[in-house]
Amino acid sequence: MAVSWYERAMAAVFRAVNRRRVWHRLPFALAVPNLVALRVDLRLRNLFDTETAPPPAPPVPEGFDVRRCRMADGSYNDLAQPWMGQLETRFGRNVPLPETHGETAPQLYEPNPRLVSNRLLARRSFVPATSVNVLLPAWLQFMVHDWLSHGRNTKVAPHRFPRPEGDTDWPAEEVTVLHTRPDPTRGPADEGRPETYRNEVTHWWDGSQIYGSDLQHQYRARSDPARHVGDGGQLRTLGPDDLLPDGKLWLDARGHLPPDRHPEAKPGQEYAPVNGNWWIGLSAMHTLFAREHNAIVDRLRCDFPRADGEWLFQKARLVNAALIVKIHAAEWTTALLQMPALHYGMRASWWGILGEDHILAHGRDAASELLSGIPRSPQDHHAAPYAITEEFTAVYRLHSLIPDLFRFGRHDGSGETVERDLGQVFGEQVSGLYDAFSLADVFASLGRAHPGAPVLHNYPTFLRKIPEKPEKNIFNDLAAIDVLRDRERGVPRYCAFRRHLRMSVPRSFAELTDNVEWQRELEDVYGTVDRVDLLTGVHAETPPPGFAISDTAFRIFILMAGRRIKSDRFLTDDFTADVYTPAGIEWVERNGMREVLLRHLPELGEVLADLRNMFCPWGGARG
Repeated sequence: MAVSWYERAMAAVFRAVNRRRVWHRLPFALAVPNLVALRVDLRLRNLFDTETAPPPAPPVPEGFDVRRCRMADGSYNDLAQPWMGQLETRFGRNVPLPETHGETAPQLYEPNPRLVSNRLLARRSFVPATSVNVLLPAWLQFMVHDWLSHGRNTKVAPHRFPRPEGDTDWPAEEVTVLHTRPDPTRGPADEGRPETYRNEVTHWWDGSQIYGSDLQHQYRARSDPARHVGDGGQLRTLGPDDLLPDGKLWLDARGHLPPDRHPEAKPGQEYAPVNGNWWIGLSAMHTLFAREHNAIVDRLRCDFPRADGEWLFQKARLVNAALIVKIHAAEWTTALLQMPALHYGMRASWWGILGEDHILAHGRDAASELLSGIPRSPQDHHAAPYAITEEFTAVYRLHSLIPDLFRFGRHDGSGETVERDLGQVFGEQVSGLYDAFSLADVFASLGRAHPGAPVLHNYPTFLRKIPEKPEKNIFNDLAAIDVLRDRERGVPRYCAFRRHLRMSVPRSFAELTDNVEWQRELEDVYGTVDRVDLLTGVHAETPPPGFAISDTAFRIFILMAGRRIKSDRFLTDDFTADVYTPAGIEWVERNGMREVLLRHLPELGEVLADLRNMFCPWGGARG
């Protein structure tokens, strides 16, 4: 593990400082190095491997350049340990393994997850996050679908707990929640160890939500065999003559995602390799970056006119995925965490302390992450083989960002707006919205609207009663499920979680939150502060100034955000012109979210003219 003596010393110094004064209360000149020290400390102490028998290396397809292209299943990212981060490997941990045993009944159901949902999470009135727009949660889910999925839940012996007294809105006497899919690879070496779970997508930041985590989904995304489309390296989008299943054309059919032709897909559902929990925000992001992939292919074809479609596809995938990483690190995160020290620190993770202008003019110093940022620095997994963690999954439960009501209008402000609730822009309902509004209209409408704040009493109403089989009175309360999942998967409750991150632990509800009403409500539900769930704790916690999330969740963010880049060969050692092509490297380094939007939606030029960050409210924001 490449941790220098001065990094260890800095971590030790600021560990002592933070016992007396938390990092965000320090002046800028001390807060920035404190952030670096925090990341070093977390890399040393909060990465734990769950694999006991890593899978064998999968075969490489004949003729595939595994050295210079990403495998569909995420294997061979680390050439010495080719299984690492691939499809169906285990989630890791950010807390010591002995502390990650899942809770069992009756503690598992105490307090009742539906009661927590009703009393603490349910949206009473919409609380907006006014510093950002709805593209922020759309992007977030777009990223989460790339990073993690526990797969289909098992129907064997589901969780059952009673409907709380007085809960007249729940249609059954019990709340039923399916168990997380178990890990079928556990063996003798796992005896007595906590339960483990496997990731149904690649762990890498590789655009797998666009490209798939196996060749079957990748081929479906690339081609339409019935029309002999797909040998040019591009992702399939609708052409001007494509008809939808009902024989209609959307307002702007060209460049949209094709319909999902899977036998179980509902009419109108758009196709993407990961298209579960589909809503208009996901549709917009997938469509935009499918177009971006195709634009990259066109650019590469100029320099390599004789390249075949497979080579063009693989190189464009590298470029598109890296650009997405850069947008998240340097733009999305700085919108979510609006503090000068964090703005500087997160941009430095990509550009280093030398800064963007220096890197664009002179290139990167491959030996120094500090000077030139993580890209092109040496690959390093630190204390454990790379994996997305269960704790990372837990702190990304940010469904409160989603509004229940949306307003759509023309991007230029002309005409009237129409209102749609979340259920009307969800699933197969999405394509119908494009009958009336173009993709530019959709982006402008989401860009002008505020998301919800991740606080108590702000969980979307629709997501607390999702119709699974409404004809049989079967619904899902996602808020209750979120609470139960952390308990089931052994994610420590709030106070224990902070203790494992070496943070101060509240001794009372008054120390947890400044909101006196919330203090009473939390005590009424939990009794003692040690029983507070992680989800309710981070939503109740008073965040640092300028933050849209809690400091507790931020600790996992700052650890895993950099780790997802630092462990990735294609973003470190192999972030080179030899692997990406010179045009590919230039595309990543000189483009951002603004450039992507204007390339594919030039009609937004006037709307975006004075906007610095695309995830902050566009002109005429609506709450």
